[in-house]
Amino acid sequence: MSERIKILVGTMTGTAELVADEMAEVLQGRGVEVEILLMDDVTPDALHRSAGYIVCTSTYGQGDVPDNGQALYRSLCDDRPDLAGLRYGVFALGDKTYAQTFCAGGRKFDDILRTLGAERVGERREHDGSSGSLPEDEAADWAEEWHALFAKADA
Repeated sequence: MSERIKILVGTMTGTAELVADEMAEVLQGRGVEVEILLMDDVTPDALHRSAGYIVCTSTYGQGDVPDNGQALYRSLCDDRPDLAGLRYGVFALGDKTYAQTFCAGGRKFDDILRTLGAERVGERREHDGSSGSLPEDEAADWAEEWHALFAKADA
């Protein structure tokens, strides 16, 4: 059976989707079966331990999860499913110009997943949109590093 990674995308403007596409390309190049899912198409009961997950999300408004991720985030917070055994990584997009809410969307998902027993693989990556670097470039490098950690933890 091939390795499976699902990339959950929370976005308002489409940037997180571009980032997810870049990550998927890198992972597929390593022989991984990748599925990109917009968060509005995901419910907590669809999260299976047979796959690894990458949460790729922006932050919107006053540190909010993007609109298309609101239902999933609320369901995780309200229903509190047991996610022990689920492994994931987080690539958060933000802008340090908004220091109080920088990458809050990604941090919120990271916090709730860990609270529910999921195990984060590697460090959360936080991209600063005001840095001048393209998030999809950073995502490609991060995805390669993250996958190496994910595969090692799986061995």
